[in-house]
Amino acid sequence: MERYEKDQPAMPHQLILQDRKQLEISGVVDVDSFDENVVICDTSLGRLTIHGQELHVNRLNVEGNALSVEGRIDSFVYTDAKRGGLFGRLLR
Repeated sequence: MERYEKDQPAMPHQLILQDRKQLEISGVVDVDSFDENVVICDTSLGRLTIHGQELHVNRLNVEGNALSVEGRIDSFVYTDAKRGGLFGRLLR
């Protein structure tokens, strides 16, 4: 239990997915890139990559660290921001 408490992020992070069409994310630090098929953002728990179709960033609240994405959401995957993911390790 102690380890879990130590690993808690300084900023709260939450994902709310509604009907695979609306994704609300809190704890967003930065949005790296986005297009109609992929949204990549850095969160307090690591890099988050969202895959889908006809994706739109509806709202980005920098002060509130919140992001809203609409479209058909097929998947989302976290990678460890400290290691930089697969490409970060390959390019070292």
